[in-house]
Amino acid sequence: MEDKAPPPTTGLQPIRCKAAVCRKAGEALVMEEIMVASPMAHEVRIRIICTSLCYSDITVWKMKDPPGIVPRILGHEAIGVVESVGEDVNEVKEGDTVIPTFMADCGDCKDCLSNKSNLCSKLPFSVSPGMPRCGTSRFTDLNGEVIHHFLFVSSFSEYTVVDVANVTKVDPAIPPNRACLLSCGVSTGVGAAWKTANVEKGSTVAIFGIGSIGLAVAEGARLCGAARIIGIDVNQDKFEIAKQFGVTEFVNSRSLGDKSVSQVINEMTGGGADYCFECVGLPSLVQEAYACCRQGWGKTVVLGVHKPGSVLSFDSLDVLHTGKTLVGSLFGGLKPKSDIPILLQWYTDKKLELDKFVTQEMDFEDINKAFSLLIEGKCLRCVMWMNK
Repeated sequence: MEDKAPPPTTGLQPIRCKAAVCRKAGEALVMEEIMVASPMAHEVRIRIICTSLCYSDITVWKMKDPPGIVPRILGHEAIGVVESVGEDVNEVKEGDTVIPTFMADCGDCKDCLSNKSNLCSKLPFSVSPGMPRCGTSRFTDLNGEVIHHFLFVSSFSEYTVVDVANVTKVDPAIPPNRACLLSCGVSTGVGAAWKTANVEKGSTVAIFGIGSIGLAVAEGARLCGAARIIGIDVNQDKFEIAKQFGVTEFVNSRSLGDKSVSQVINEMTGGGADYCFECVGLPSLVQEAYACCRQGWGKTVVLGVHKPGSVLSFDSLDVLHTGKTLVGSLFGGLKPKSDIPILLQWYTDKKLELDKFVTQEMDFEDINKAFSLLIEGKCLRCVMWMNK
């Protein structure tokens, strides 16, 4: 149930603009004119420069049951310019270049003040259809019908409204078609290796699923100095691409005969990998990753998203006797406001190679083509320009 929204900021008017709206689950997005309300207290209205497509958008786009909901504006990887600010916004101003993120970083709750967590307790992550503080929407169609938000960003619109806790001010000199990648996918994968796992120089890493997130994990492991990075996937064709991201060995999980993936990895590594990353979202793969994680100090990091209610099952003696760690990683353990600028500096210093993640660029009007390419496995990241 939506709470009552605070009053709009005095003097600002709604903006009419173009958006790609999900009207029916799994059907082509509809490009239409919408109204974007003025920002309320603690909110900013952003003009999107470009947005990229993440598989999480596809996952929710297909959902016919909650947290799927229509009509909705999807999209959560983007970069834009602040068009206007609501009351009590002091962190950014009109004209600032910002990256919106689904993770809040309020800066004053116990978790945000700690270096032990990136999970804001004041504005916790959810797949809410509204704004984080009040649950209401800032979008309506031209008939006055409410259009729902997605992950507090909704970047498939020329303008969007985002809470100030969910925006990070960045250097406008960074190419926007690269900086937008740090809104979600690349940050999540690189951060999982860098922050969540704290991959050590000379260590061995196993990555289950080498799509965009898995390749970002490989990039992070490479940056951390991992000696061996083993990619596990069902598609042999991915190996050549994966080499560009630091993957040193490849295991095709469909051609192992009677052996399980964990048996093969344990044999390859002489007892298991130091760090395992599950990037697909299958409970069975989480168990396989845990099974090929080295006893005593091995760490398995879960990044994949499966359907709500999925259950992981482990033998209690296996957990007790092996001393392994299993941990989830949301947004790679990164604190957006402090860590995104570091990643952008790494890109400027040519350490973090963002360019190789972008396989297509196109106009915003071609967004349904981008969806098709990602579903067919023909792209890593497709960047769409709003008005190039």
